[in-house]
Amino acid sequence: MDKVATFNRRRLPALERPNPFLNGIHTPMSSEKTLYSLRVEGEIPASLNGRYLRIGPNPIGHTDPRSHHWFLGDGMTHGIKLEGGKAAWYRNRWVRSTAVSKALNEAPIPGPRRGTADNANTNIIGHAGRTYALVEAGAWPVELNDELETIAHNPFDGTLDVSFSAHPHLDRDTRELHTVCYDASVKHKVWHVVVDSAGKVIRQEAIPVEGGPTIHDCQITQKYVLVFDLPATVSMKKMLAGYPLPFEWNPSRPARVGLCPRAGSAADTIWCDVDPCYVFHTANAYETEDGEVIVDVVAHDSMYARSNMGPDSKRSCFERWTIDPTIKQVVRKVIHDQNQEFPRYDERLSGKAYRYAYSVGLPSEDYNELSIGATTLYKHDLAQSTTETHDFGINRYPGEFVFVARTDDAKEDEGWLVGFVVDLNDEHSELVILNAEKFTDHPTARIHIPHRIPPGFHGNWIPVI
Repeated sequence: MDKVATFNRRRLPALERPNPFLNGIHTPMSSEKTLYSLRVEGEIPASLNGRYLRIGPNPIGHTDPRSHHWFLGDGMTHGIKLEGGKAAWYRNRWVRSTAVSKALNEAPIPGPRRGTADNANTNIIGHAGRTYALVEAGAWPVELNDELETIAHNPFDGTLDVSFSAHPHLDRDTRELHTVCYDASVKHKVWHVVVDSAGKVIRQEAIPVEGGPTIHDCQITQKYVLVFDLPATVSMKKMLAGYPLPFEWNPSRPARVGLCPRAGSAADTIWCDVDPCYVFHTANAYETEDGEVIVDVVAHDSMYARSNMGPDSKRSCFERWTIDPTIKQVVRKVIHDQNQEFPRYDERLSGKAYRYAYSVGLPSEDYNELSIGATTLYKHDLAQSTTETHDFGINRYPGEFVFVARTDDAKEDEGWLVGFVVDLNDEHSELVILNAEKFTDHPTARIHIPHRIPPGFHGNWIPVI
């Protein structure tokens, strides 16, 4: 099968225009940099001591534009260390997959691989005192040191047997990571995986599914892990045709959400039908006093239906789904109808009732591969049903912003929003710090990086402990 796909990949038709995910704002960086004493406008809050890390695709060397999909670019991390009110350093490093090590003429990084896939490019997290780069669909985590150098491909010290995910969620009470994992080569099951507070896998519960759903994110409540079994599936036809990301929209396939007991059997999962859509990312989820489950998501009308290069929905919006496990029903309500993605919240409240969510605006027009983003960030007040907008200005494009509490016992929304902004006016980037409570005000601080950081996927704040 691999030989057929490789042969057909060379026969893919020429593009009518350049691949947008290899050009313009997405033009890959060609080197690794280390910068010190970065220029700062404003004042970095003294309480921010740690590293802001973000990861995304950055192809190394020549890439065939006909077959390149944004989601598959070689992983590159970007990080800024903050301490004592100063920006101590910026670093960017490729995550050393087998292909990256070969391209850099380096010896392969140690550690076991799961199959042939070992490109971690989607999320970067800190857990149990370690830093991991993550990806979905089959490959195992990659451990990095504090300076973002690759240490090893590491399935949690040999305790992980199945695939992993790019979106584990931390229960702040138990300090356990929960995630739902799929393998692109396995069509009949996914797994609920739990990593304990010491960084060891303690649960790998197989959940039966059909048709190979691509499950990018999940969410947790006090009793359940939520499984999004939606109509985006692995396509054997696309795989054999030579497309490296062989996913497709499958409108004839039912859509459903599963409530899998966190500590029980997958056989007890409660499946609830939902109108067809696709969810890349959730905000929070929790249970109400009467037993319903609330989950807030960015819902796309479809995905993988029109493009073989990048995300291709016509519309996305921020929604609240109310799930009634007794009658197995999901009621969808639009919170904010503007196109958006990358919802985040105060993750101290994961699995519990909460009030605020923050998301990144997307262009309002119908999907266009040449659309490079919007210049806005949204703050949703879920109690008041209002949304505030922070606009970064012409040709200034934000990525995902993460909430960092001012102190461990600060109230919700009392803290900072931190993320990268790409300024195409003069091809530089900034780490921007906003006061979450004064969302529309000018930034508290802007840390200048004298080059363009290509748009990426997910980032997190890893404090000094």
